[in-house]
Amino acid sequence: MEITYASSSASAGMEITYASPSAGDLLRSSTAASGSTMPTPRTIKIIPLQHPHTSSYGTPGGFGNNYSSSSLWPNSWISRYRGKIKRMTFIDWIEMFLPCCRWIRTYRWREYFQVDLMAGTTVGIMLVPQAMSYAKLAGLEPIYGLYSGFVPIFIYAIFGSSRQLAIGPVALVSLLVSNVLSGIAKSSDALYTELAILLALMVGILECIMGLLRLGWLIRFISHSVISGFTTASAVVIALSQAKYFLGYDIDRSSKIVPVIKSIIAGSDEFSWPPFVMGSTILAIIQTMKFLGKSRKHLRFLRAMGPLTAVVLGTTFVKIYHPSSITLVGDIPQGLPSFSIPKSFQYAKSLISTAVLITGVAILESVGIAKALAAKNGYELDSNQELFGLGVANIFGSFFSAYPTTGSFSRSAVNHESGAKTGLSGIISGTIMCCALLFLTPLFEYIPQCALAAIVISAVITLVDYEEAIFLWRVDKKDFLLWTITTTTTLFLGIEIGVLVGVGVSLAFVIHESANPHIAVLGRLPGTTVYRNIQQYPEAYTYNGIVIVRIDAPIYFANISYIKDRLREYEVVGDKSTKRGPEVERIYFVILELAPVTYIDASAVQALKDLHQEYKSRDIQIAISNPNQEVLLTLSKAGVVEMIGKEWYFVRVHDAVQVCLQHVQTMSPKASDPSHEKSSFFQRIMKQRREDISVSELESGNSQMRSDSTQDDPQLEPLLSRRS
Repeated sequence: MEITYASSSASAGMEITYASPSAGDLLRSSTAASGSTMPTPRTIKIIPLQHPHTSSYGTPGGFGNNYSSSSLWPNSWISRYRGKIKRMTFIDWIEMFLPCCRWIRTYRWREYFQVDLMAGTTVGIMLVPQAMSYAKLAGLEPIYGLYSGFVPIFIYAIFGSSRQLAIGPVALVSLLVSNVLSGIAKSSDALYTELAILLALMVGILECIMGLLRLGWLIRFISHSVISGFTTASAVVIALSQAKYFLGYDIDRSSKIVPVIKSIIAGSDEFSWPPFVMGSTILAIIQTMKFLGKSRKHLRFLRAMGPLTAVVLGTTFVKIYHPSSITLVGDIPQGLPSFSIPKSFQYAKSLISTAVLITGVAILESVGIAKALAAKNGYELDSNQELFGLGVANIFGSFFSAYPTTGSFSRSAVNHESGAKTGLSGIISGTIMCCALLFLTPLFEYIPQCALAAIVISAVITLVDYEEAIFLWRVDKKDFLLWTITTTTTLFLGIEIGVLVGVGVSLAFVIHESANPHIAVLGRLPGTTVYRNIQQYPEAYTYNGIVIVRIDAPIYFANISYIKDRLREYEVVGDKSTKRGPEVERIYFVILELAPVTYIDASAVQALKDLHQEYKSRDIQIAISNPNQEVLLTLSKAGVVEMIGKEWYFVRVHDAVQVCLQHVQTMSPKASDPSHEKSSFFQRIMKQRREDISVSELESGNSQMRSDSTQDDPQLEPLLSRRS
């Protein structure tokens, strides 16, 4: 038998022909089985796999310099980074540290200024009442909400890379602040305010560190189902925490739903009608305006005017009727915040977990929103640069009495819908907040507390993501279970425990999927040299004595035991596909398709050696198909290539099948029967001619199916005809 190898190193149009190491033995065994001199079987074309030289890869005998640099990934990363730095111009350096220069250099005043002015004014009007509402949710005086919506906006406009993201106080972060600080100090104490400002500094430093070290990818391990479940449960807790302003009596402050509900029921005899009626009416007005703003384009401005309308109506009613049963915001200091360094650093250790959680919310929500808005507006956004911008905004904000801020989904959506083109819209919003602090704070004294509570409830209603739960139930029950677990634990056990449980279960799912990778038995599609999963393609057929297995994951210490168990199972338990080829009693060849395997570690290499020895003791040969360069180099360094044999490494699954099938034919009982060989000699010669034509057409890509009958004729398929 002669096997023709089309060498990839040969010059164009040339082929190097040499005998396979197993060809001589195969020919001798075929001759001995027939008892006579048989004609040489047809030539089969095998594309050779280029093997690395472990001692000199990167040299002409190895994979070349490109591979050597890619295998040594630290050097490759450093070289790419150096190349990027060398290509950067002076303008690029300025834009990297001051992203605002990107839009300042290309600003079109006639085209952009009017829409930026309109968007900034709209968001600013929306931010003033929301900032006071969220500050009350955080357990702070309303003035600190106004401070948080002032300095951070200007700083972010300089260092932030998003042109539409509107930052400031948000409901979820306010709840987190209230949850952690209420266990340390009373909201009426000065220490409570100092800790909220210190928390802003800690969050800012953590965001800057993660942005500079480009560690934003760490949050990718948190599933979207966890985030959706967490925000849904948090929205319910936030809404219940505002019930006291509607009901007219105090309720216990807690991030767990059971104590809050118990407190609401216990104080029901103190229920007051006036704040409930006013709060419900204002909430209905806000929701109606929001609905009209979303459903009708020409009324889009109503969506942003809802909070301002609530404040104006509530204040007007109080000024006219002076109801004694409705609590008011009270005196708010007038003027801009003064510079001061955060205090009470001795409590920093107890705030670390909350700072990490707020940073996670900033990455998952704010950066996600910013990237979506950047894609819609046609510019690129670096998530790590964005995280750095948020961090600098929080650090500077803490020097001017701000508590932690991040990107707001609702205000960012309004900013985008209003046509904001650049960060100038944020500067205009900050200017409106500045005017409010300088001139309007005396008017805020008469704002009803229930009006601010209605603004908060209206904002968090959209966070109840029941549609996501329905979608997950329909698409993926596992993700729905994750959503349910996160929501339930957050509601009943608290925010921190809910997040930890959700993240833990999410990582457990990831580990389980990684330790139990998908493995498929491949079969050949009729009329082709393509091999696919026999479960997905029932028409695919396999060959007796050969099992082809594809491993769809990196192979490492956590999943190698599972892979070995499955391989043993495939050896013992045959698949249900149609079988072709000579009748043999058992499996003689296991072909491993390694194209999807991107990595293999030392534990897996050792396990592969053990598997080879185990197979060898049972007279089973392993064949490897299409390993990538890194995997092949690892196997070569570990001696696995020499142990299995270089002749058992192939570029294509079809090449491996051709060689293995030639060996299986010599093991068939029919091959050792001289009468069978004699009686079928003429038929075999005719079949050989047809197969040679068919395989050459298929492998050259020039096959033309001339008629339906020819296409369906199994005799024209290469290697073997369909077994009758």
